[in-house]
Amino acid sequence: MKNAARLLCTVLAVGTILFAAPARAQTYDPNYPVCLQIYDDMVHFYFECRYTSMAQCAASASGRSAQCVVNPYYAKPGPRKKRSRK
Repeated sequence: MKNAARLLCTVLAVGTILFAAPARAQTYDPNYPVCLQIYDDMVHFYFECRYTSMAQCAASASGRSAQCVVNPYYAKPGPRKKRSRK
């Protein structure tokens, strides 16, 4: 009985480790060129990187303790491929 319980615990532990979703460690989202830096207090802040322009970000920052910053990790879209016509 003890061996079966150990085997079950081992299988559950290995399964949990293998199927756990990876955490996003990146502060900036590389899909958007502008981020909103929001201050919770004088020391703590976080970023919302989901803006396509400074004007769009500024509208969200208006009236809040926040500022818009350029995303240093923005992955610019590559050049478009030309379609070949037949």
